[in-house]
Amino acid sequence: MCAVHSRLEFASATRVAQVKKPRVPQVKPGTRPELSALEQRIRGARGRISPLYTVLLNSPELASGWEQLFTAIRQKTSVPPALRELVILRVAVLNGAEYEFEAHVPHARAAGMSEESIERLRRDDVEGFSLLERLVLQYTDAITRDLVVPEALYPQLDRHFDVKTLVELTATIAGYNMVSRFLIAMRIH
Repeated sequence: MCAVHSRLEFASATRVAQVKKPRVPQVKPGTRPELSALEQRIRGARGRISPLYTVLLNSPELASGWEQLFTAIRQKTSVPPALRELVILRVAVLNGAEYEFEAHVPHARAAGMSEESIERLRRDDVEGFSLLERLVLQYTDAITRDLVVPEALYPQLDRHFDVKTLVELTATIAGYNMVSRFLIAMRIH
């Protein structure tokens, strides 16, 4: 289903009138000695301390748990990297989370996604994907839009994924829904 204007375009257009500053103060890395070890762990796992983490650092316990969960999702699951990035980009589009989308474009490229696929997702166009990719997109859409997955979808998923991978795929979709909602609510970009 191709939309004339994707949610990302809408979110971007409506944000022009919004204040660009996050809703809470950002913790500048290196300014709070008690966060040194956590900042080092985040930097080690992510390569940097992103705007998302500068907000999360207002709650060190939450930032720590968040970092552990998303390191597991991104680096320690059996979900193929290209499928992982496909669902992350799709969740970002469905939720209008432009920052999340743009943050994951380099990861999608590194995972082997084509520029054409990335741009189709950006435009909310799910045509032209493989059978497996379309199935994963349907699953992502059901979880993100409706919360309830149609029973008819499960047997199709079971033909492609073992239990472990299906749990990890579901956690990836659910987790990145949390990310996009947090980013939007806290005005992180």
